[in-house]
Amino acid sequence: QVELVESGGGLVQAGGSLTLSCAASGGTFRNYAIGWFRQAPGKEREFVARVSRGAGITRYAETVKGRFTISKDNTKNTATLQMSSLKPEDTAVYYCAGDRSAVSHADAARYRYWGQGTQVTVSS
Repeated sequence: QVELVESGGGLVQAGGSLTLSCAASGGTFRNYAIGWFRQAPGKEREFVARVSRGAGITRYAETVKGRFTISKDNTKNTATLQMSSLKPEDTAVYYCAGDRSAVSHADAARYRYWGQGTQVTVSS
C-alpha cells in the first residue's frame, strides 16, 4: 500500500515562492504518476499538475503554466511542486495524489492514493 505526505505549505506574499514536497512510502514509487490538486473553500478540487511514472512527462493546468514546476525523484521517493509568482487566487489546500495508470488524468477521481493536504495562503 502507498502513503503520501505533503509538506511545505504556509503563508506567502503575492509574487513570492513556495515549494511543496510529497514524500511517498510503501509500494514502488516509480510505478505511479504523481498529480497535484488544490481545493479552495467552496470550490471543487481542481487539477494543478502531473508528472509521469518515470518523471519524463509533465502537464499543467493553464492557470499555473509557466509559474509552477512539478518534478519526481524516483531514487528518493519524493515529488515536489515549485510555485513562483504566487497570486491570492492560488490560496488553497494542496494535495499530492498517486495514479498507477499510464494514461494522464486531470480528474481527481482517477487517482488512487492521496495525502492529507497542506495549506497554501497567498496574501495581497
